[in-house]
Amino acid sequence: MVGQIAEKTPGLFAYSRVVQALEQELIHLMVRCLTDGVASEMKVGNHRQDKIVGKFESFLEANHNTPLYLPEICAALSVNERTLRSACEQHLGMGPIRYLALRRMHLVRRALLSANSSTTVTRIAMDHGFWELGRFAVAYRTLFGESPSATLQRESDDWLTILKRPSSHAKPQYA
Repeated sequence: MVGQIAEKTPGLFAYSRVVQALEQELIHLMVRCLTDGVASEMKVGNHRQDKIVGKFESFLEANHNTPLYLPEICAALSVNERTLRSACEQHLGMGPIRYLALRRMHLVRRALLSANSSTTVTRIAMDHGFWELGRFAVAYRTLFGESPSATLQRESDDWLTILKRPSSHAKPQYA
């Protein structure tokens, strides 16, 4: 569907809200693809975990442009880290720390793609909580197949290329 939209109305990707909405929908679809067909029995704990993951996703969506960390998320959701970790493993297939690291990487990518010419990779990476820039650059290249500086230098009309490039599900070395 995204490919068809890109071919028929490429100008639509000039609007950051459209791109952001499509990114969120694709993330949810990927998670669903990874978990479909996995047999799970509904237990009393699963209903509670459903609620926790729902609150988790709502909190992340409400703070979509903010780098978040586990202690503040747990405090906002009124759950302990072990409970959140268990719920995320069950429903997302990964722990909340890895999920947050991937989320922060995607936030950095979005910021790099929409940055002006005076912005630096260092500033954007540090604004999103990445302090070890060498490790960040390696993890970024592993995930997106290009260096952060290559993303920063991209023209804004390269959205079609970006959407067609699959991102790796490899675990980032920087978490």
